[in-house]
Amino acid sequence: MSGNSENPSVEVSPRQLPKRIVIPEIRGEMVHLRPATLDDIPKLDQLEVYFNASGDTGKDKQSERAVVQAWVKRSVAWVNGIASSDSGVGDPEARRTMAWAILTDADHDIDGKVDAEATDNVIGMIFLIDIDGWARSARIQVMLGKEYRGRGYSRDAMPRVMTYGFATPPVGLGMHRIWVAVPEKSSRTLSVYQSLGFIKSGTSRDSLWDASIGKYQDLIVLDTLADEYDPIRSLDAFGMHVIDGNPGVKEAMAAREHSVEIKQHKVGKDKADVTGTDASCGESGGNESGHATSGQANGQAGKRDGQNGSENSGKRSARDTGSTGADTANKTRSDDFTSPSTDGQGRKHDADDDSETSWPYSATQSKKSKKAWWRNIGHNGQKKDDADNKAASNDKSGGSVR
Repeated sequence: MSGNSENPSVEVSPRQLPKRIVIPEIRGEMVHLRPATLDDIPKLDQLEVYFNASGDTGKDKQSERAVVQAWVKRSVAWVNGIASSDSGVGDPEARRTMAWAILTDADHDIDGKVDAEATDNVIGMIFLIDIDGWARSARIQVMLGKEYRGRGYSRDAMPRVMTYGFATPPVGLGMHRIWVAVPEKSSRTLSVYQSLGFIKSGTSRDSLWDASIGKYQDLIVLDTLADEYDPIRSLDAFGMHVIDGNPGVKEAMAAREHSVEIKQHKVGKDKADVTGTDASCGESGGNESGHATSGQANGQAGKRDGQNGSENSGKRSARDTGSTGADTANKTRSDDFTSPSTDGQGRKHDADDDSETSWPYSATQSKKSKKAWWRNIGHNGQKKDDADNKAASNDKSGGSVR
């Protein structure tokens, strides 16, 4: 790192955030993101993003509005190279924030016009807040207008922002951990975050007051780490596609290819080891064929003992032992090469999946669907069925993905 311009003998900490940041534009399939501005703040009221604030965050509308305005101001200040203490927020210890306005590219009511014309196509915001340069940790938060929730927009935006957040500087923000906090009653929101690769890491008991139900709620904390998060599969989980040119995508693809090469090398080495072991065992009569031969030998011995009444027993021994040897051989081959195995959390994954990574969700659970229903909703607003209508209604009544 270069020395401090005011004092060249003082080295700048590698964990120190830059004094000025350039917030990149990010493209999605249904939305695109641009740096939020102060002019976007009034649009949030038009969009009713604070609807059901107490159920979503445990704050009343006024408090939620004040917090969001502070986030946007801090983001703009960082872009302009203004210190937190001089940003108009007044808190010298305030952590940095990045804010993007979410603009839709969809015409979900099929009227020939892109949605949200009254707000210049802005339908909400997405934030990286509480950015801790020392711990390399940040919290992600999505806020959508009341009429734009449950349509898949957050699923389109979040993985792309997270890819940028985890990418190493100067391409990305270089975070080690990204986390979220979700009210306990928002089961659908929890499911969305887990499908993105987040893991439950803790519970803040009775930390939210939900005025809509008149009781306290627990706050569920989920997080994911840089070496766990797979941005490609997080998009696949919702039928989304990688968009070249977005920040961090090139690096993520390179890392994925490297991971696949390691996996293929490991599989090849394991198969070679298995072949060598089988050959060694064959010489000692201990392989699968050896078991069967041993069974046949036992049968012959039983036949020879037939003079004392054990002939039938010997034949049964030959069949049973030989069958056991064959079954063992078949089972071993199946377990090694074809059958699904389970991870520590009981989730199945294919043993021959060349794209295996440390991402906690399997390829079988994240198969891409080019006709994913939420993508269709984003474009034409038609729900798949009554069950999805009910789920969308539940989402509006609470959850951090808004």
